[in-house]
Amino acid sequence: MKKDLNEVIEVPQGIVATISGGVVNMKGNGKELRRVLPQSPKIKMELKDGKITLSSKNATKRELALTNSLVAHIKNMIDGINEDFIYKLEICNVHFPVTVRVEGKELRIKNFLGEKIERVARIIDNVKVEIKGTGIEISSPDIEAAGQTAARMELATKIRNRDRRVFQDGIFITEKPGRRDAK
Repeated sequence: MKKDLNEVIEVPQGIVATISGGVVNMKGNGKELRRVLPQSPKIKMELKDGKITLSSKNATKRELALTNSLVAHIKNMIDGINEDFIYKLEICNVHFPVTVRVEGKELRIKNFLGEKIERVARIIDNVKVEIKGTGIEISSPDIEAAGQTAARMELATKIRNRDRRVFQDGIFITEKPGRRDAK
């Protein structure tokens, strides 16, 4: 392949971005995100005049893939500063009534399948969890933290050694932030 790459990301007004040694910080709307991005010696990342530029000379497919990943991570940070990412989950119970509550940085699931021991899912920092009836709403400016918290809740209610067609209890992700439109 061996061609020159040059990707430019516009940082909107109201967002302050800084880059130092592969660490990207963004502040705005009362939110702050910090992310350590993977580095390659062939890819240069610069911030000038409110634009983040990723460039590489004689790039291979590997540098192209890494550049596209870096662009996606930076755009997700910008989107998260502007508006929180929201995941919606549904609490389903067929056999036993389940009690779900948030205590500090943990989601506690009581009486799942009639078990005496509570199941626990840890909530990552900078994530807000709200329980509304049988629904759970997770919101965060960091898409990875919100997604990982939702996955932990789903995994906490994973059923083993039982027929899934009969035992349909659990917490399931029903809605998540969609893919960005291809441009």
